[in-house]
Amino acid sequence: MALLEALGKGIRVFDLAVPMQAGMPAAPANVPFSMALSRRHGDSDGTGQGGTASNAVIITGDHVGTHIDALSHVASKGVLCGGVAVSDAMRGGKYVKLGADTIKPMVCRGVFLDIPALKGKTRLDPGYGVTDRDLQEALGDTPLNEGDVVLIRTGWIQLYSDPVAFLGHNTGTPGPDASGGRWLASHKVRAAGSDTISFEQVELGPRFRQRPCHGILLWENGIHIVEVLDLEELAREQVKDFLFILSPLKLVGATGSPVRPLAVVAA
Repeated sequence: MALLEALGKGIRVFDLAVPMQAGMPAAPANVPFSMALSRRHGDSDGTGQGGTASNAVIITGDHVGTHIDALSHVASKGVLCGGVAVSDAMRGGKYVKLGADTIKPMVCRGVFLDIPALKGKTRLDPGYGVTDRDLQEALGDTPLNEGDVVLIRTGWIQLYSDPVAFLGHNTGTPGPDASGGRWLASHKVRAAGSDTISFEQVELGPRFRQRPCHGILLWENGIHIVEVLDLEELAREQVKDFLFILSPLKLVGATGSPVRPLAVVAA
């Protein structure tokens, strides 16, 4: 009842997802998004009275666009989070354990950390590693509680309309480094998200394919990762904390799910 009373006083909803459409950025390991109308209005008149219906076919990888990682997404030496053997979890072309269908909907407190604002920039430099100190300074006096969701802005989503630049294969991308991942894990957050395609720092050179935060968060601590968030409006409005709402699709046995996260604040 208290929540309904609060809603009745007026709210503002921030949509944190990117549009899903042909040509959108997708990492090479994923099937790119595509959509085609399989049935158009006018193809047939099934009612005989002028009524028509239209349908579409959608093809996409489970880590394209704004999405959440399931705990089946990463393994180390054949073992998933919690000591679950991949050989036990992966059956019949899907994960019977730790798949996207096991991710519970999230209705909880969210905390926004704006790292470019901390650095006096509009966007972090390519390959910049967001440290534990950066995260703590951006948090300031705002409480961070166990079970909260932390959203980290780098400003990289500003490049989203240019898939080559956004993927950062020639430049690297900014994001939390290993110390930042450990900082998040130490606070026992429920999930952590960012506005890049890889969440964490990606450096050119021999470390280009290393993803330590995925190991620290997903594999070691069972903390979900949300990627390709649009956090620019939260930054413009200087929102610090909010009601966070996220519900994955029940994609049985998938390694991730497209999502449309919302941040809700009092109007």
